[in-house]
Amino acid sequence: MTISDVAKLEARPQSSPKASPRTATTRRYAMTAPTHFAVEYAINPWMDTSTPVDPALAVAQWETLRQTYLSLGHTVDLVAPEPGLPDMVYAANGGLIIGDTAIVARFKFAERVGESAAYAAWMAAAGYTPRYTKNLNEGQGDLLVVGSTILAGTGFRTDSTAHAEVAELTGLPVVTLHLTDPRFYHLDTALAVLDHQTIAYYPPAFTDASRATLAGLFPSAIEVASADAYVLGLNVVSDGRHVVLPSAAVGFAEQLARHGFEPIGVDLSELFKGGGSVKCCTLEVYRDDR
Repeated sequence: MTISDVAKLEARPQSSPKASPRTATTRRYAMTAPTHFAVEYAINPWMDTSTPVDPALAVAQWETLRQTYLSLGHTVDLVAPEPGLPDMVYAANGGLIIGDTAIVARFKFAERVGESAAYAAWMAAAGYTPRYTKNLNEGQGDLLVVGSTILAGTGFRTDSTAHAEVAELTGLPVVTLHLTDPRFYHLDTALAVLDHQTIAYYPPAFTDASRATLAGLFPSAIEVASADAYVLGLNVVSDGRHVVLPSAAVGFAEQLARHGFEPIGVDLSELFKGGGSVKCCTLEVYRDDR
């Protein structure tokens, strides 16, 4: 984001004085190249089968995201894409890995069920013992780690009954949050974890009760405006200082800068056609000492 971009921004809610710089920590991510990416079906409001996809551009944009992580000093493991699984590029949905615990996704829609076996095989090859929930869970799409707590979304994909299973498997407390707007069908489209104590979110995507829960847990949370939420601006990856986000979310980028973070915009417009962006394409492998 350039200085001229900031100057042109309209006033945004929850602005704060310039904060001290944040501290980055080295992260490990897993990604799957969009080799077979296409919009062949519609299982979320962003997908339109009549809109053409440019496969070469999707791969180029994804590669820019991968190189961004590498330039920041992070590790990126690659999961081999499989034919017939066009949404496998959205690696965050493949599961949840914390320390030695690797939980495999159990997808709602038949079109994505095959991804579970693919990500379980990758986990096993990486030395993990894949674990499973009995109920639907869509990995880090709905299970976001903040500090030593897991924020867990429900309403469209992950069953709330899976939240207790995740708590038992990980040994971490799980906070259930209810989503109400189908455009924000996963938690990671409506809420971003920025560091161990800081989140940003889009309040209209949640029930009144869940908004109250978030306000109680994170009284200093950044509330994002509709213009940024509607370009999946909250679908970000943060190392505690650098926040990689959709380049179209210029208002949120300005808020991040005011709070001491360093926003890095990346154009994933082709992958947006499938209803995903930065975080959707990135499965974080969480360390126990995070």
